[in-house]
Amino acid sequence: MSGGVDSSVTAQLLAHNDYDLSAVFMRNWDTRDESGSDQGCEWEKDWEDVQRVCRKIDLPCRMIDLSQEYWTRVFEPALASWQSGVTPNPDVWCNKEVKFGALLQRLTRDSALSNTPWLATGHYARKDWISADSSQPPRPRLLRPHDLAKDQTYYLSSISESGLARALFPLADLNKSDVRKLAKSWDLPTAAREESMGICFVGEKRKFHDFISQYISPNPGPIIDLTTGRESGTHQGLWSYTIGQGAKIPGLPQRMFVAKKDIDKNIVYVVPGTDHPALYCSSVVVPEWTWIWKDHHPRGFSDPRGLQARTKFRHVMEDVGCTVYPEGQSGMRIVFDEPQKAVAPGQIATVYLGDWCLGCGTINQTAS
Repeated sequence: MSGGVDSSVTAQLLAHNDYDLSAVFMRNWDTRDESGSDQGCEWEKDWEDVQRVCRKIDLPCRMIDLSQEYWTRVFEPALASWQSGVTPNPDVWCNKEVKFGALLQRLTRDSALSNTPWLATGHYARKDWISADSSQPPRPRLLRPHDLAKDQTYYLSSISESGLARALFPLADLNKSDVRKLAKSWDLPTAAREESMGICFVGEKRKFHDFISQYISPNPGPIIDLTTGRESGTHQGLWSYTIGQGAKIPGLPQRMFVAKKDIDKNIVYVVPGTDHPALYCSSVVVPEWTWIWKDHHPRGFSDPRGLQARTKFRHVMEDVGCTVYPEGQSGMRIVFDEPQKAVAPGQIATVYLGDWCLGCGTINQTAS
């Protein structure tokens, strides 16, 4: 449980059934670890809300400190990516490394039962079981939920098959509005709580630039207009700009947008306007693709004509048509049916067959 309305309703739904049920709250980050003071303990409010809900529904709960695992498995790799100039997505790797990794391992180790416990979450996602062929037992598939506007399979696309096998998604068939109504009808303490947004270790009250500058020293370099070759300004580090975002450069008559970054030369290239061709790309390469079913690839993937599928490279976007091909030993090339805007190295690409999420990988090349 996170302290939000989704996990609160998840707990109440499960409490209506005959489960041996308990709640766990993950402490992944504490701003006191940064400042060394008692200022800014956002997680304490979340933990208090979890306890209030659990008291309401008579559910035992406990907090597990996974901040060390989060720091080494998620934050440090993300920091290295930002420092190198690419754009990582820590929330995707948190589900793999911490929630369905370190947490599930801890619960299994601590369980008094002989079997591995199930882990239910408030994610908007579905799961079913299907056999790859008639000679094999059923395997779990990660599927998009009923409420596509809240679809969180993008964030879950990196988890292992073994982690998915132990997962339960009680909100699979509910809309967000239904969840709010249920929370109010049950008088849950979190019924009116607003949704949390943003990376967990940055939070909503702090600007990303202010946060990350505590860990990465400035590395000034030129900002160059790609259309003229002229220097338009100076940046303080490649990490402070993302492909497709507006570049605040004083003194220019037209607003400029980031088209690409030269990591070796420490250059940010910008173009005028929101629809410049340089802002679009036609394909991406993912050198290390992770299938949820590692030993079974969908039919057509090795076909010279490629596999017709759908893809997302950001959580907040509609999935788009694509063709995927093998690339190298364990990679994938994703060719978009239509050019896509603001695709950046470091982003996570996911691939779908219908509602079935096959896996994900980190983009390291884009082609216009």
